[in-house]
Amino acid sequence: MENTMKPDQQTIDEFVGAAHGDFDTVNRLLAQYPDILNLPASWGEHAIQAAAQTGRAEIAERLLAAGAPLDICTAAMLGNATQVKAFLARDSSLAHATGAHNLPVLYHAAVRGQIPIAEILIQHGTHVNAGEGKNTALHGAVFFGQIEMVKWLVAHGANVNALDHEGRTPHALAIKAGQTEIAGLLE
Repeated sequence: MENTMKPDQQTIDEFVGAAHGDFDTVNRLLAQYPDILNLPASWGEHAIQAAAQTGRAEIAERLLAAGAPLDICTAAMLGNATQVKAFLARDSSLAHATGAHNLPVLYHAAVRGQIPIAEILIQHGTHVNAGEGKNTALHGAVFFGQIEMVKWLVAHGANVNALDHEGRTPHALAIKAGQTEIAGLLE
């Protein structure tokens, strides 16, 4: 028998937190509370945004299949060029869109190494250094170990000295994240 109770805020927070990388908990809570899908955590983030900003394609696809709305940031993370182009055709300002925590759309492509999506975004006016002072696409590519994306971003003018929300350069982040090969590229 399906639970028809509404989830409390603590459960919603757990669900959105799990969408950052805990597929089993997402499935369990979604089965238990179907209405939880599009409810925001106490900090304002939705589960689909959590999955998109952490590059969790399997969680994002599960949430989309359950009825979560697709936005340009999620489409960029998933590498869905058709949808990214459609979003941009409908509204060119989406080249400057941000997702959870004001992370730029290019960051979402970078965390999964979606170079073809990055090229589409740049062609439509996305700034390669969007997110300075928060997290740039280069910070995302570094943290998630996307070496080819790091090379692509640097070749396209990414600021290797940009600071993230904790005041770290991409090089410092690479060292902290144990990404030694990337750290070497950024020296």
